[in-house]
Amino acid sequence: MRKILLAGAAMVFAGVGSAAAADILPAPIYDAPIYEAPVSQPVAAAGGWYLRGDAGYAWNKIKDPGFFQGSNANYVGFATSELRSSYSVGVGVGYQIRRYLRTDLTLDYFSKADFRGSTTGICPGGGACRSSDTSKVGGLSLLANAYVDFGTFGRFTPYAGAGIGGTYVSWDSLAGTSVSCPGGIPCAPDVTYPGAKSWRFTYALMAGASIDVTCNLKADVGYRYRRISGGKMFGYALGVGPGYEDGMSSHEVRGGLRYSLGGCPQQEVYIEPAPIMPAVYK
Repeated sequence: MRKILLAGAAMVFAGVGSAAAADILPAPIYDAPIYEAPVSQPVAAAGGWYLRGDAGYAWNKIKDPGFFQGSNANYVGFATSELRSSYSVGVGVGYQIRRYLRTDLTLDYFSKADFRGSTTGICPGGGACRSSDTSKVGGLSLLANAYVDFGTFGRFTPYAGAGIGGTYVSWDSLAGTSVSCPGGIPCAPDVTYPGAKSWRFTYALMAGASIDVTCNLKADVGYRYRRISGGKMFGYALGVGPGYEDGMSSHEVRGGLRYSLGGCPQQEVYIEPAPIMPAVYK
């Protein structure tokens, strides 16, 4: 009998121990879903080629105009000289090489700017007389340009650029009108000098900002400094000429539009991956 009781007690304690061991085992843990970080997949920007049109207003300056005079062919500068303002219109085609780099080829017509000059001389009876000289100059500029865009801030993209090329400069005839000396005697006859035309080296510096109007249309507002190298102004007549200047420069305010031929540019897209559920072991 005692053996039977001891065996029963042993079985009871074994069951209690097993239940206690089961109570202290950790329950299965079900983790929350695990998400991978978003994946950035840049999509190549559409576009590339674009067309542009611009208009501007320029404040011009002429440098050291002068002419040969007399039998000794002395070179004499104008006593006074002024080149007045003008406007310009232009077209171009360009290519967006990278997001921050583009280039284009532009052809600009700049309107006839008035030239006003004067020279001084000696009256036959002594004293000074002065002539009034007038002409106009205009032309076409063909420039290859490159620009750096400094990033987009909202709808605005500031930029800076430079261009190099040539300008076909066209001078009208120069009309020289003398002022009479005392007694109504003209100090020199009125004379017209033939205008000169030539291609000249030109460079330009630009700065400004483009503004997004639509996804493929941008407005462009900026400043351009243009420098045209020197050359011939007019030819020979009545013992005077030819005339030359050491170049022209302009400070120009410009506005225009750029239209992308490749459609709307696409931005970087972020793809959210599906959640990955961890394995659960029971």
